[in-house]
Amino acid sequence: MTDRFTAPRRRDVLALGLGAFVVAAVPFAAGKRRRAHRRTIPVMGTIADCVVVSDDTRLANAALDAAVAELRRVDALMSRFRADSDVGRANAAAGREVVGISPATAFVLRHALDWAERTDGRFDPCLGRLSEAWNPSMFDGASSGPATRTAAIVADLAGAQLYRDLDVGRHDGRDVVRAARREAAIDLGGIAKGYAVDRAVAAIRELGIRDAIVNAGGDLAAIGSSEDGDAWRVGVRDPRDPSALSDTLDLRDEAVATSGDYEKCAVIDGHLIHHLLDPRTARPRPTASGTHSLTIVASDCMTADAAATALFGLHPATAEAGRLIAGSGVRIASRA
Repeated sequence: MTDRFTAPRRRDVLALGLGAFVVAAVPFAAGKRRRAHRRTIPVMGTIADCVVVSDDTRLANAALDAAVAELRRVDALMSRFRADSDVGRANAAAGREVVGISPATAFVLRHALDWAERTDGRFDPCLGRLSEAWNPSMFDGASSGPATRTAAIVADLAGAQLYRDLDVGRHDGRDVVRAARREAAIDLGGIAKGYAVDRAVAAIRELGIRDAIVNAGGDLAAIGSSEDGDAWRVGVRDPRDPSALSDTLDLRDEAVATSGDYEKCAVIDGHLIHHLLDPRTARPRPTASGTHSLTIVASDCMTADAAATALFGLHPATAEAGRLIAGSGVRIASRA
């Protein structure tokens, strides 16, 4: 790995999405190399890219269709911005009643609660109300109203361990969820996108394709090899300079996720307001030693996604970071 280098020229790069990663590649058809097929869609609040390597165009397109369908299915089930999603319906009923949910949402919620227990609440899938309160768009500088409301919410929810108010179970043969109080609003932004990438990759594999890559913003999974037969080379964007890379990773049958404070953010009264919240303080997480992005590698993208969210803001040398890394089967690949 290198500490920092300039991003390759466009003809040498297959730029996947607008998020944290670029993937080095030659053009889609070159010499004796196999053919790569690409599909790009907006989904889950980002741009997702799917690439499969196959000489069978019909099979490749079927695999891309299946991958896109999975990304959209997970978005429809787990977005907190959709009133008709499992998450939207559960949040609307929080504090009042049990809501039936899909097996997929129950699966992700159970894993999210496992991560919450493992991290003693550092990862909390019930920060929906806080996420709304800290949305940078609320702080337009025109009045103190939003800041005043946010201060009240912070005072009420700091250290509340809201995940303990969420129960996922079974009733009458179906999966159900119930939040004991309204404040425990589900927000799966730190885990659902990784799960969606995993499901997209699984859909590609089910059609017999063994070489592919799926990238959704800061969540990426690579299987097999690129069209030249080597591992997929993934560049991590420099948070200080979008035209440069801070690191590169060679991936084969691995997943990677990046959390950072530099995209969804605003500077308000000299303070950086971003979307990565610390449940213990109910405020945007301070960063360790000037770190603005953290990249995690794991065997699956859901794990990498949750780990990047949980570990962001911790210095790798701390005892807490060491405990979380040792117990989760992940590794820190890059910090910038």
